[in-house]
Amino acid sequence: GDGGDRKRPAAADGGTGPASAPPAGPSAPGAPEAVPPGPKEPVSELSPAGGSFTEREKKYLTDRVPKGNDPAAVLQTGQESCDRMAYLVRHDRDMAVSSLILGEIADAGAAADHLCPKQKPLLEDAAAGFPDGTFRVAGKREAGKAITPGRYRAPSPGEDCEWRIIGKGGKKLGSGSWSKGAKPEITVPAGAREFAGTGCYAWLSEGGKG
Repeated sequence: GDGGDRKRPAAADGGTGPASAPPAGPSAPGAPEAVPPGPKEPVSELSPAGGSFTEREKKYLTDRVPKGNDPAAVLQTGQESCDRMAYLVRHDRDMAVSSLILGEIADAGAAADHLCPKQKPLLEDAAAGFPDGTFRVAGKREAGKAITPGRYRAPSPGEDCEWRIIGKGGKKLGSGSWSKGAKPEITVPAGAREFAGTGCYAWLSEGGKG
């Protein structure tokens, strides 16, 4: 077919689309991880019932287990994130990266750092992309605020996917929309000042300097 019925990025709970409106910026690389505030269990006291944690598991759990909580339950969250990334990358790497850009995999950064380092390339690719929203175009990327010039593509757009590229003085440098057919591919030129997109979900970097 023409690809118009392709599933959107899978939600962390196994659904076929974002569970809620996309956040303003990627929650995977460079964003704060979801660790509850308050006192944490010291590493020396972290141990599962009837066994012990590996060094990698201890590093993941450090400063992540609230006082009185079961460390095994906290570890399970990280393991589920690793399992989710592994499942997605086996089936569709673009979907895996898109899910990270959209913040649909809980605690992905810490999980990849300590529990499944082989998934780090996914985090690196997600860090180079961005979700729907309005962004400045600058020489240095800033999560949720600025993107860099270059080539990007939206592998799983919605039928209301639209975008525009604005230059100096508000001059429109480019715009477009998608409903069916080949997936959107754009070049954000070095002279751009702003990019805005909606309904496209996630833009993945193809490299280049614009």
